[in-house]
Amino acid sequence: MVFTIGTMREMRQHRTVVRHAARMAALPGAWSAARRRARTTVCGTVAEYTGLCGWAVVPGTRAARGGEVCSCGEPRCKEPGAHPLDPAAEVPAGAGPEAVARMWERMPGASVLLPAGRTFDIIDVAELPGRRALVRLERMGLHLGPVLLTPTGRAQFFVAPGAAAELPHLLYRMGWDDARLDLRCLGPGDHVTAPPSDFGGLGPVRWLREPRLDSMPHPPEARLLLGTLAYVSHRARACA
Repeated sequence: MVFTIGTMREMRQHRTVVRHAARMAALPGAWSAARRRARTTVCGTVAEYTGLCGWAVVPGTRAARGGEVCSCGEPRCKEPGAHPLDPAAEVPAGAGPEAVARMWERMPGASVLLPAGRTFDIIDVAELPGRRALVRLERMGLHLGPVLLTPTGRAQFFVAPGAAAELPHLLYRMGWDDARLDLRCLGPGDHVTAPPSDFGGLGPVRWLREPRLDSMPHPPEARLLLGTLAYVSHRARACA
């Protein structure tokens, strides 16, 4: 992961977090070298999410056979490989590498989920309109947060919490309430899969726009992005 870090002090803290997480993840045990390396990567990244981004992280299920089988063991699982292993298990925002290592010791192989509705909500659009919108928004010089890209072809824009509840009203005010939009908002009770995990056994999740320390505490208000996202989404649907 690449962070835009503003000061030497923050850079030293970042390196310390990652090194400590790597040492904790490499504790002796019955792990193969490949598994130890994978766990080191996951623990180091989760420590960045909690310690640098200020996000809570929830260990999630994994899926096999192209998303057909979920590690939760439920044959009719509605979200294979994309839901929490245990709703009560969470690494809270601000937690250090030791807490991360302990959680992944308890739940080895878990995916990395971020709960929406707390420090951010998510506006989810199709990948191509999302890419086009991101270019437009960056050219406009707007304050932007991270953007995830899923293997299912979705772009997920991080926005300020409360967007999910406000979305119908915002679309109405902007005149998009009756338009055909491939756009939805994720809020309280929803989770997004974060790198380095795969999504539902279908492939890895990637950052289209990586987290940056200068934008972590205050993601943009949804209204600042929604007009552009709605426009490009509508154009994509109209041309389909």
